[in-house]
Amino acid sequence: MAADVVTFIHELGCQDLPAAAQRAARRCVLDLIGVAAAGTLTPLSRIMRQHAVRHFGGAPDYSARLLFDGRLAGAPGAAMAGACTIDSFDAHDGHVLTKGHAGAAILPAILAYMETVKTGDAHDLLTDVVLGYEIATRAGIALHASASEYHTSGAWNALGCAAIGARRMALSRAATRHALAIAEYHGPRSPILHVIEEPTMLKDGSAWGALAGVSAAFLAADGFTGAPAVTIESPALAHLWTDLGARWRILEQYFKAYPVCRWAQPAVEAVLALKRGHHVQPSDIRAIEIHSFNLAVRLSLRVRQPKTTEEAQYSLPYPVAAAVVRDRLGLREIMPESFADPEIRRLVESMELIEAPDYEACFPAERWAHAVFHLVDGRRVVSDPAIARGNPENPLSDSEVSEKFQEAALPLIGADRASRIRETVEQMGSAAVDVRTLLDDLTGPVRSNAWA
Repeated sequence: MAADVVTFIHELGCQDLPAAAQRAARRCVLDLIGVAAAGTLTPLSRIMRQHAVRHFGGAPDYSARLLFDGRLAGAPGAAMAGACTIDSFDAHDGHVLTKGHAGAAILPAILAYMETVKTGDAHDLLTDVVLGYEIATRAGIALHASASEYHTSGAWNALGCAAIGARRMALSRAATRHALAIAEYHGPRSPILHVIEEPTMLKDGSAWGALAGVSAAFLAADGFTGAPAVTIESPALAHLWTDLGARWRILEQYFKAYPVCRWAQPAVEAVLALKRGHHVQPSDIRAIEIHSFNLAVRLSLRVRQPKTTEEAQYSLPYPVAAAVVRDRLGLREIMPESFADPEIRRLVESMELIEAPDYEACFPAERWAHAVFHLVDGRRVVSDPAIARGNPENPLSDSEVSEKFQEAALPLIGADRASRIRETVEQMGSAAVDVRTLLDDLTGPVRSNAWA
């Protein structure tokens, strides 16, 4: 089995990618770039980028520019900082069966390799994106199937980062097995439920997944050993890898409509539909009930009124209330300037979260919620069951993905640069794409005061 995965890593070419997988890769990259731009405004991103520059310096040949920053760090540190920046603005793509995110680590790792190993061309870039998602997503599903604890995304997206590095450096078959195993072993199997219950800057571990994965590739290149990778080579998990090149897991990624935990988004959709369908104003609402699956109703069990961006993102009551009051849920709503809004605070306190057994039985493959408004006039109105938008079965349109990118990025990088990035990504895979210009655009600093 290891030989099949290694063959896939080294022999996959852009010509092997179906049109649907190429389109999915472009959508993922554009979405991640917009999320990264917005993420630079978070305290979490600022702290981690400074940390990478101070403490992860590299020799000149092994230094890479930080995503939307421009300063230099060693390649593993640059990948770590980029993944943290994306993870800090919780609006990036994910996969329901991994219960987490591949792209947050994959894109920064690719950029770090482009600066330190091989810039490559547009075909390399597109192929590496798909490769990273295919390896990381299967590793995530395999790890959930074989480990008892519920771990962060960094535990498995590290393997996607290592696979890309093995390909970029043309590692031997043996060294590639070692790279994957080193990434698996050192990927952070951190307990995500700890962050759900006590939201902090720890987030979903993708920063450390990127660090572990990129480091693993370089370590394997230098002769460091670690094989086998259990999630790849275990006979009990072989069925998850036999369809490489036939089933494209990148097509199964979801896109977030809002920058908060995916588990809260069905409830957000439910209240927005209920508000608009019954022409309800926030002042009409006395109290709100949210019925959803167990992990959704556990969001904000200890913190009702957020004081930090992380507490707002790992919440159910806050984003629901903010969406009802603002009729939207974007960057401004998860920043501290919105936390004191008296109407949002009132609705947060009014909210009751109720576990629904039928919804719990569907998790994680499906995530459902419905809402009940108790109105001041005594009426009780109930929404239909709702799921989050952006799944493969109810996808965001290309225009919605583009608009999401524009809203996040344009104030920070300007219209010309945003347009150039969007047009380049939309042509990714074409020989006409100038990847060096794209790399410059993605590593140049942003306007730090754009949202002031």
